[in-house]
Amino acid sequence: MTSEKRSSESSSIRDEKFPVEDPVAPIPHFPSENKKDIKNELNAIESDAGSLGDGELEESIRLVPKVVRELVSMDDDPTLPTVTFRYFILSAFFVALGAVISQISWFRTTSASYSMFFVQIASYWLGNLMSRTLPCTEVNLGLFKFNLNPGPFSVKEHVLVTLAASAGATSNLGEIIVSVKDLFYHEQMHPVAAIFLMWATIWMGYSFAAIGRSFLLYDPDLIWPSALMQTALYRTLRGEGQSLDISKKQMRVFWAVLFGVFFWSFLPEYVFPFTASLAVLCWFAPRNDTVKFISSGLGGMGFLNFTLDWSNITSTIMVSPWWTQVIGFVAFVLSVWVLVPIAHFTGVWGGQRFPIMSNRLFMANGSRYPFTELTTSDGHFNEQAFEELGNVYMSTQNLWGIFFGYATFLSAFVQIFLFGRQKIWSTIQHLRQRKQHSFKDRLNVLMSKYEEVPLWWYITLFACCFVTMIVLIFTQDLYLPWWTYVIGVVLGALTVVPMGFIYAVSAYQVSTGTWNELIYGYMAPGTHPVGSLVYRVVAGQCWYRAQSILQDQKVGHYMKVSPRATFLSQLWGNLIGVPINYAVIRWVIDTKRPYLDGTEKDPLGQWSGQAPQSYLNQGIQYGLVGPTRLFRDQIYGPLRWGFLLGILAPVLMYLLHRRFPRAKFNLWHSTIFFSNMENFYGNVSTGPLSSFIGGFFCMYYFFRYKHKTWVKYNYLTGAAADTGLSLTILAIFIFFGSAKIIEMPAWWGNDPDSVEKCYGSGN
Repeated sequence: MTSEKRSSESSSIRDEKFPVEDPVAPIPHFPSENKKDIKNELNAIESDAGSLGDGELEESIRLVPKVVRELVSMDDDPTLPTVTFRYFILSAFFVALGAVISQISWFRTTSASYSMFFVQIASYWLGNLMSRTLPCTEVNLGLFKFNLNPGPFSVKEHVLVTLAASAGATSNLGEIIVSVKDLFYHEQMHPVAAIFLMWATIWMGYSFAAIGRSFLLYDPDLIWPSALMQTALYRTLRGEGQSLDISKKQMRVFWAVLFGVFFWSFLPEYVFPFTASLAVLCWFAPRNDTVKFISSGLGGMGFLNFTLDWSNITSTIMVSPWWTQVIGFVAFVLSVWVLVPIAHFTGVWGGQRFPIMSNRLFMANGSRYPFTELTTSDGHFNEQAFEELGNVYMSTQNLWGIFFGYATFLSAFVQIFLFGRQKIWSTIQHLRQRKQHSFKDRLNVLMSKYEEVPLWWYITLFACCFVTMIVLIFTQDLYLPWWTYVIGVVLGALTVVPMGFIYAVSAYQVSTGTWNELIYGYMAPGTHPVGSLVYRVVAGQCWYRAQSILQDQKVGHYMKVSPRATFLSQLWGNLIGVPINYAVIRWVIDTKRPYLDGTEKDPLGQWSGQAPQSYLNQGIQYGLVGPTRLFRDQIYGPLRWGFLLGILAPVLMYLLHRRFPRAKFNLWHSTIFFSNMENFYGNVSTGPLSSFIGGFFCMYYFFRYKHKTWVKYNYLTGAAADTGLSLTILAIFIFFGSAKIIEMPAWWGNDPDSVEKCYGSGN
């Protein structure tokens, strides 16, 4: 539901004249202060807002953007229960389930995120079941007492369960360090040290939310579309603003889609993988090498390649606004359907020396680089071995990924300045009042009743994490100079507000990994690759986890949940989720190591270890070899121009937008485009075309021409499909891959030579 409007930069969200926000155009970066008569809109929400005779109430509601007024209640009941026995039971269950699914997915080539939609819906049903069946018994444990069933399952309990799952039911960046050390250097961290490492890096990012909360959380014009989307689903589940019959019909559709996708996903994921990548051109010329390269979605371009596997699509086609999907697909076409064949057939930029679509490292002759020989026994750079082996090379697609990664980072700051400087300055003016609730809109007025998270909580959390990391650096062979860790924390903190601003208005998370690797490479060249990854995790978590907690606090803000309960709920989720993450990491590495480290090839192309391999590559390039040595080779020379492109592209779009405002050049968000160009599609390129077609129907056709249907079923259908896929992956893991690995027998739809029927002349 990312909202983006068609008007020029001087327009305001609250002045929108369309019935709902239009996802075709981006949110304006210059919300104006123009007034508008909204009495008709206030009458539509009178049941939530109460009497409208009070001019002050009318003014406070007017300050809330229109799209928020349509989806968020303007009333509150502070007496509703929040942290209850039911909350702890449900949150622990959903955190544990998601931590398993998400961590398994991190090692796979394709994956489906653990759907928070599923958590919202399933926890709602289970919470109501508990409220009907649990006895109303008071339990006294001495230090505290609680009631097993304090009454109906409240919406605030419901929200906190989901927020705990959002925090703890996901994989975390600390997995990079633990996995790379074990997979490629056979250095297994002590379980306690690994778990504390993951806790410390996550909660360091949480502590940095203190920097951005006043800037990004309270301003009503920063709507945080993803948070708004979750809020809309809460109201749908509870039947607010619609009849009971409609709610029941929505639930029937949800369960029908969930079970349908659950049973169907066994085909592409296990029984019938042919359906996961329909390489149409290969059906007409299955033994032609050129056709195989063009049509294959598993290692090829994926031209006119379709997928029936929901893991290659996911609910992003029902969540991301149409304009961002267009930008993403254009970037995919340019990257994989234009640049890849140019490099392949002309040999430009090493396209004939090295595999174009690979995430491995190579020597100058194209053979695999023996990177372990570049480190001495004490973890330092082996200069002699480097001189003998030569420079490190990578695939062409990885090269331009780094190029666009540099462009992405600088473009983000230039984009913010050009299109958002007035908004930033307006927010700074509010911050100068030194009041947490200086905004006087209706939601901030309601939230002023609740106690804020005190600053010392954040400071204490930061201090504990900082000390823990320092201890781990000196005791656990993390290969990171301690002073670079301090610099990483400082530089990571500087990205919280600017990157958070982009996310708050567009729901697009900008990657900062490539930039962080470059900074570390210049600070500490010749150090062990793991040290570079530790720096990347620390600097990255400052932004990624700060964004996470701020988004969840915005959900709490919309649902009028106590900020303290929201904050503690996230900590509780991580407290449970991280140990489970570590247990899954151990299981995956112990059972899938040959596939993950490249010793053997997974016939389905799923357990490729693409993520840890990619992180290792960058650690070797920037941490071990270092950018100074790396960039002296001519093949790396063009990468530097990425910095200039990142500066000039948003300037060009801004000038064109000012000169031709009706041409909507402001829609072409250079940061989002460059970030999509940075994506590595090498192993699986079968999803984008199908996703684009699906996105057209979901976020363009149905939104514009079947809007009532879209409102009722779009998010529910996406949630059900993601949930069905997640449960399928979990079922396959439990029944076919945990105690005993049971492989699917070879047959026509599970051809061991090529599940796509793209054999080439060699088969």
